[in-house]
Amino acid sequence: MPRSNRPHGRKSGAGDDDGFARLQAGWRRTEAKRDGLWNVQPISAVAAAKTYLCPGCRLEIAPGVAHVVTWRGDGVMGDAADLAARRHWHLHCWKLK
Repeated sequence: MPRSNRPHGRKSGAGDDDGFARLQAGWRRTEAKRDGLWNVQPISAVAAAKTYLCPGCRLEIAPGVAHVVTWRGDGVMGDAADLAARRHWHLHCWKLK
């Protein structure tokens, strides 16, 4: 009998791609600061692949450095505008904000 090359059963990770990506990227949370409500998304060192400028200290966030991405949670321009205005912060700078 010839061998079947079709996969049997469920592929490993099938359907879990979104959940796995969320685990790697961290969990989004909402934080209240002096100037309003903010959405905060942690970025792991592994996922940090580009250079960004931190608005808190005006220094670069190098690739491979864990940091957070923030955007307004209570903006008046709508979710799309708030997301477009998101910023990358050093962890320490965000805590001082």
